[in-house]
Amino acid sequence: MVTHSNALPDRREPIVVSRPHLTLGTSMSAPTPDSNETAFVAMGCFWGAERKFFELRGVKVTCVGYQGGFTANPTYQDVCTGQTGHAEVVKVVFDPQVLSYADVLGCFFENHDPTQGYRQGNDVGTQYRSVIYFTSERQERIARSVTSAYGEVLCEAGYGPITTEIAPAGPFYMAEEYHQQYLVANPNGYCGIGGVGVSCPVGLSLD
Repeated sequence: MVTHSNALPDRREPIVVSRPHLTLGTSMSAPTPDSNETAFVAMGCFWGAERKFFELRGVKVTCVGYQGGFTANPTYQDVCTGQTGHAEVVKVVFDPQVLSYADVLGCFFENHDPTQGYRQGNDVGTQYRSVIYFTSERQERIARSVTSAYGEVLCEAGYGPITTEIAPAGPFYMAEEYHQQYLVANPNGYCGIGGVGVSCPVGLSLD
């Protein structure tokens, strides 16, 4: 992992995406209503990861971007150098009355291999690491509980320890427009997302 002192310099201008979500039709840049909740997760290439979440009932909007690093307003090319420290992240805005945060994390864990460290399948690099960025103490508690429970199930199935990072959510930088809902615009595009076939034990008790 790159250090702060060795990271690429900040960029002055943020990436702006003005068009609506290609599937949900909602704004990707509007403020989140108080009645909704936001989750930030990283699970490898964000193209396939985003689709897993906007297909969930109760999700209001998704977008992809960069988070967890040092360089402000990075581009995709910057992140791919491994010199910004960012992960490829999916931002998920959802109605907690319809979809629980624990179930969002269930979708997260079941659709990638959280034991691979700085890679996901053939995608290798720190930007492809598994991460949960929490926005509250409640989210942190649920994240650690679900991770612990899934870690036990994976161990029983013969997998190694979970390497998923759990950390406070820092600035989220929107990715370029062509990355947003990539597999909707490119139905035959690359998707490296795939779980290990082990169900994640989540339930209302975790919320």
